[in-house]
Amino acid sequence: MSRWLLRLSGMLLMLLLLALGTLWLLLRGSLPQLQGELALPGLDAPVSIARDGNGMVTVEAASERDMARALGYVHAQERYFEMDLMRRAAAGELAELFGPAALPLDRRMRVHRLRARTHANLDAALGGKRAVLEAYRDGVNAGLDALKVRPWPYLLLRQQPRHWELDDSVLAGLAMYADLQDPANTRELALARIREVAPPALYALLVHDGSQWDAPLFGQPRGDADLPDATALDLRIAEKQPGISTMAAPLTPPSAPRMVPLSPEGERGIGWPPVAADSFPGSNNFAVGGALTADGRAIVADDMHLALRAPNIWFRARLRYADAGAPGGKVDVAGFTLPGLPAVIVGSNTHVAWGFTNSYIDTTDFKRIDAADAASLRTFDETIAVAGAPAETLAVRESDWGPVLHENADGSLLALRWVAQLPGAVRLDFADMATAADLDDALAVADRSGIPAQNLMLADSHGRIAWRLIGARPDRGEGCATGAIADRHCAPWAIRSDDAPSLIDPPDHRLWTANTRVLDGDALAVAGDGGYDLGARARQIREGLFARERFDERDLLAIQLDDRAVLMERWWKLLRAAVEHSDDPALQRLEVASRHWDDHAAVDSTSYRIARGFRGITLDTLQAGLLAPARQELGGDWIEPNLPQLEGIAWPLLQQRPPHLLPSPFVSWDELLAHSARELETDLAAQGTDLAARTWGERNTAAICHPVSRALPALFKRWLCMPAQALPGDGNMPRVQGPSFGASERMVVSPGHEADGIVHMPGGQSGHPLSPYWGAGHDDWAQGRPTPFLPGAARYTLKLEPAAVR
Repeated sequence: MSRWLLRLSGMLLMLLLLALGTLWLLLRGSLPQLQGELALPGLDAPVSIARDGNGMVTVEAASERDMARALGYVHAQERYFEMDLMRRAAAGELAELFGPAALPLDRRMRVHRLRARTHANLDAALGGKRAVLEAYRDGVNAGLDALKVRPWPYLLLRQQPRHWELDDSVLAGLAMYADLQDPANTRELALARIREVAPPALYALLVHDGSQWDAPLFGQPRGDADLPDATALDLRIAEKQPGISTMAAPLTPPSAPRMVPLSPEGERGIGWPPVAADSFPGSNNFAVGGALTADGRAIVADDMHLALRAPNIWFRARLRYADAGAPGGKVDVAGFTLPGLPAVIVGSNTHVAWGFTNSYIDTTDFKRIDAADAASLRTFDETIAVAGAPAETLAVRESDWGPVLHENADGSLLALRWVAQLPGAVRLDFADMATAADLDDALAVADRSGIPAQNLMLADSHGRIAWRLIGARPDRGEGCATGAIADRHCAPWAIRSDDAPSLIDPPDHRLWTANTRVLDGDALAVAGDGGYDLGARARQIREGLFARERFDERDLLAIQLDDRAVLMERWWKLLRAAVEHSDDPALQRLEVASRHWDDHAAVDSTSYRIARGFRGITLDTLQAGLLAPARQELGGDWIEPNLPQLEGIAWPLLQQRPPHLLPSPFVSWDELLAHSARELETDLAAQGTDLAARTWGERNTAAICHPVSRALPALFKRWLCMPAQALPGDGNMPRVQGPSFGASERMVVSPGHEADGIVHMPGGQSGHPLSPYWGAGHDDWAQGRPTPFLPGAARYTLKLEPAAVR
């Protein structure tokens, strides 16, 4: 019997080893080729591809087309699965890979019919870059086909990759629209519904568009909201407000989605709409002119805040090729590419450096269609393929304004017009930034660039700097207004990217943006408000820029890494006032744990975590109280609005404490604050009785993983994730870092002085966990250590030769 068990155990062990060996060989079969020589059909001349110690690629080519073909080859070998996700996310085709679980995401995007629109308007997107995009497409498919085994995620999903098409590069650009803008126009619809039922004074308070933290480039700070008096608004007697139903006060405090999760388990997953301004897609960029540097160089700093994953969304590259349109007939551009497109998205070309932040202008409008006009709508049957299940047919009704997203109780419809739906939303002319010789050239490229509306920050090698609004903007005509459902007289608008607001050569030689309101006056009225962020981050950057008169690259990096808790200090003081003299045991425990203010969102800080949690709960309570009348009236039509300027409403409420604006069921403002503190203590104590051990690092721990890791058991998931490091930084400060959201790159560079430049990139360069470049450079990002902007010495070199003509 024992001999039989030994034999069986041996056979099982051999089978296990055989299975592991097979898995190992399959995984290794999808590794990219890093060195050697190979023939690549379509090349006009040899191309060299070198990789340094962090996997940064240097492509040396004889032309832009050869560069694009070689870059496509590299992108496919390193990142094809991630490229596939980008095109599928935009087109609403994820369920074909992931099955029924992805259907809600696909329905959300398929209604826009972006693949069909892209194909119909392909010429407008490609412009004069068709030959370059064709070379890139062919390089991508050659790189995919050259892998011995299909990319490893397809093995897990039991799927085959589909070849790349010209349309797919445009869809990769449209995926950024979907990430940076709201394809459902949720905020505008939520506020429009609230406006229909809320007292005018309440609506005016909710949409107050600034705070004392504002730091615009144009105009003055708005300041905090002026509170309405009891004759205009009284939350205690909602039944007296026009349009508000009489309802008994709730017996428990009104609930709202937690703005600031206190524990990792409370983090939102991908796909959830943003509720707080703490974690929506954004960025920082700023610049100093030559008057503020020792040798007259201008310097740009840029860090784009997105959901974080392994590998990173960006791919570092230096592209060098001959081009008669470039200064000296040669392009030498380095920075961050987006796999799916043959261009550096942010970077420097030795003459001009540039970076972006999301602008949050208003890029979507609803329009009401009368029920009587519904018969004139066009209907498109969109087939959504579903892995492991029958395909689903989605009937998309569409007007000249755009697709129908909502049907109202009276039978009328709401159609949505979004810039991403229109011809020219993606135009590959932006790639010409690689040939810009100076600031004026770069601004001319911006005039014809089809990208999501961004704050473009520029510096050139002559020491000049500029800010400009770049990208597709609605060209609204008469009868069209921003921030509201379009009037019946508003004609369908086109998009434009020229004649945008700008600020060139500012007299104080400093520029900054951080997703906040930049404009004022007529320019703001045209651009609209798509949900500008609270100004705390921008103000902290501005103050850092005005704190000194001389800068170098490391000084700007220090501003990027600034994790001082300037906004949160006053909330800590408010908490201390609420707990210091309390006889409640829970509040006494909180008092002991919060005595020392650390002044930073540091990993070992308990007081920062406590102050942040207290603020989040208090803001949730205030928001729920202010919105309660409208929520009650709207019932099933209620949509929670994003109120990024709530700080500018909440703080005067907490300072002035007007009885008529106290949320129910609290009888005093002290009771409301004590409730916030008590709920905070309960949440923290559930994670461990020693509140002093509830540090910010425990809460803010990296969870940066490959997209397919969610489908794997915990035992294997860790192999597809970056280390679970405690991270300093947070949302309302320059160093934006969360568990799976934050600076997707950092860059500080002066054109012409790239050798002094600095970058950070989390998540690594390669999408293959067996690659030497899996996670490369990630620890520098986590620790804030400078990584050189330019590539280092080559570790591997791959030579591509033109294929012999037969």
